[in-house]
Amino acid sequence: MSLGLGVAQLAAPDAVRRFSGVDDSRTSRAVVPLVGARELVHAAGLLTSRRKGAWAWTRVAGDAMDLTSLAVAIAHRGGRRRRRLLGVTGAVVGITVVDVLTAVQATRGNRITSVSPARSSRRGGSMELTATTTIRKPAPEVFAFWLALENLPVFMAHLEEVRVTGDRTSHWVASAPFGENVEWEAEIIHETPAEKIAWRSTGDADVPNAGTVRFVPAPDGVSTEVHVALTYDIPGGAVGKAVAKYFGEEPHQQLDDDLRRLKQVLETGEVVRSDGAPWGKRARKEFPQRPAQPLSDAELEKGVDA
Repeated sequence: MSLGLGVAQLAAPDAVRRFSGVDDSRTSRAVVPLVGARELVHAAGLLTSRRKGAWAWTRVAGDAMDLTSLAVAIAHRGGRRRRRLLGVTGAVVGITVVDVLTAVQATRGNRITSVSPARSSRRGGSMELTATTTIRKPAPEVFAFWLALENLPVFMAHLEEVRVTGDRTSHWVASAPFGENVEWEAEIIHETPAEKIAWRSTGDADVPNAGTVRFVPAPDGVSTEVHVALTYDIPGGAVGKAVAKYFGEEPHQQLDDDLRRLKQVLETGEVVRSDGAPWGKRARKEFPQRPAQPLSDAELEKGVDA
């Protein structure tokens, strides 16, 4: 909405002035382009910033300025121009209501304190994901492996490092699209031995997030069902999600792949690849792992060079 309004007011200011009923004012010649520039600033902030709530509130402030200007204009006009201004004012009131609701939801979405059990949904600025796998290992062993947080980058493709900094605190570094890294501090907020681990980011995290993993004994009496729920803000919001998806980094698939690797690591001691793609995604240089079948010397040399 901001992008459309900004382009219209800068590209065709006279048409906007005639439509609004303020084309008889010298002041409007300066005000309409300025409002258009302001809308483009809103659009840029909403499309690129992770602070969606803050930028949504700037739109609300802009709506208040517009309503004030329209009230002044209505007081000084009559006839057809006044009717046009009343129509425009009604539209801006409707937009203001939508902007306020959006700003409230975005602000709440940035305050992540728990994880929803839904498979996936978008609420405010957050993404909620769940996934499950069954590992043929007892729950205490799977729990202990996960609780040793430095093990997480072994099977989570986008984690570069998890460094324990205290009894319940840690520092996380993850890769992001376009070769960027994001970092945050995290704390374990709940721990039930062999049953559950819950954590959340703290402070001004690059990616505010929270997660819960539950370890449930499987019906066979040997295996463990691992249930993971994650909530986090994707850098760039909806645009960041679309870009990540375009480059093959769809969040749902990421989590499913991570759990598949966890299962392989715990059951076989390593992540197994098919001989059709032994080197993974070369662009990311993902995991120097062995293929399911031995490679020839030529294939090994080619993989090292890549």
